Amino acid sequence: MTPELREKLLAGLTDGSIVPYLGPGVLADVKNVATGAPIPADSNSLIYAMNDGKPMSPKLMYEFPRAAMNVELKRGRSAVTKFLNRTYGETAWTRGAVHDWLKGISPHYVIDINRDTQLQDSYADVPHNLIVGIARLGGTDFRYKLYFWDGSAYQKTTMINPAIPILYKPMGTPKPEANYIASDADYVDFITELMGGFSIPPEVKALRKGKQYLLMGMRLTRDTERMVMSDVIYAAAEPAGWVLIAEPTDKERRFCKKQRLEIIEADVFDLIGAAVAA
Repeated sequence: MTPELREKLLAGLTDGSIVPYLGPGVLADVKNVATGAPIPADSNSLIYAMNDGKPMSPKLMYEFPRAAMNVELKRGRSAVTKFLNRTYGETAWTRGAVHDWLKGISPHYVIDINRDTQLQDSYADVPHNLIVGIARLGGTDFRYKLYFWDGSAYQKTTMINPAIPILYKPMGTPKPEANYIASDADYVDFITELMGGFSIPPEVKALRKGKQYLLMGMRLTRDTERMVMSDVIYAAAEPAGWVLIAEPTDKERRFCKKQRLEIIEADVFDLIGAAVAA
């Protein structure tokens, strides 16, 4: 990454022309306050955590949604929700360097596919909009819930206020209510409606036109995450943006070329100038 590109990215994140898109790698330095264990964020670590530290069959180890679907079929959807609540809502974690850095920039619109609350914590001192992805819920055609943070608590709302920051958590969060996209069935429902335009509020559809994106902490080797990302960044500028991947695979190179994303062969900690503790 050249100094000129780094300055361009930082300037775009600051003025809102570049939207940060956060993947599991932004949590690479986050630890359990009590035990020092790393937070489970990527597919493999989530599967191990959900299965009491043990691997599942190779077929299920392929991707967390597949493993979560297996648990749901055996023990019910509530078992997956309880696991995610315990992991992200009831466990104390250290702050991540990326989130502290991002708080200093305070982008107007942030997309975070992780299910933890660090992004929300970063904006706790300012009013903001929160969009949370939902799936398989009756009584609505939409696959999101909207909340307004007034500085002390979240309130349900039906509209986005575009004048204040917008946090989009498509895969869910434990607060203010526990809602998650986790199992294969969740993703099928969510992505189907995402493709139909029912998983993103109209205010965000208008806001995102012509934006560029910086994908941080993201690997693009799994179909579910690639499908979500492709539809979330719909109507992006030309080119669509950049993705930080230190050692991209041929599959990732082909996909990024198709999506008009430029690969920067570095990771997010190179961008922010912080090192991950060993």
